[in-house]
Amino acid sequence: MAGFKIETNLLRTGCRTVAGLDEAGRGSLFGPVVAAAVVLPSAWFLGRPPAWARKINDSKLLPATKRRELAALLLREAEALGIGTASSAEIDEKNIYWASQVAMKRAIESLSSPVDFLLVDGYPLKEVEYRQMGIPQGDRKCVSIAAASIVAKVFRDGLMEAFDAVYGGYGLARHKGYGTEEHFRCLRSKGPTGLHRMSFKLG
Repeated sequence: MAGFKIETNLLRTGCRTVAGLDEAGRGSLFGPVVAAAVVLPSAWFLGRPPAWARKINDSKLLPATKRRELAALLLREAEALGIGTASSAEIDEKNIYWASQVAMKRAIESLSSPVDFLLVDGYPLKEVEYRQMGIPQGDRKCVSIAAASIVAKVFRDGLMEAFDAVYGGYGLARHKGYGTEEHFRCLRSKGPTGLHRMSFKLG
């Protein structure tokens, strides 16, 4: 379960606001990569968090219903929250690593106010002025990153469900653009859409 220790230590050393960052859709064959930046209330780390906050964990370890429930609570209770995306065209033009970094930078830029410190899932962001820490598997260790993973995943899943209504017959609402047997079968029979990532192996 993701813990509160990293943020608590940062706040006790003088940081006022700490943002967790994570992305969703990196391995998908379709659509954008989506990143979220989440600033949880300082009181959670210097006092007692609500009971439901203890259930925040890596989005991949939670069932969809629990992710949606927690995302709704985070949208209501977080001090600040930002979303950033990088399109399939940007992914194809550069690469998915670059696009993931860009999406996270855009998520930071969409926050309502600057933060003192960034906690990033995986590796630190390049070319940002913020103090930061990259944490491998941070979504399983750090509650702010886990919260960002939930928000990013729920937001992107919602996009895939909306795109399913536009690009019928690909099963996007079910597999969310990932490389399932169903998705590859649809690609063989129908060909890629304009939002498929042509730089990825689609066959």
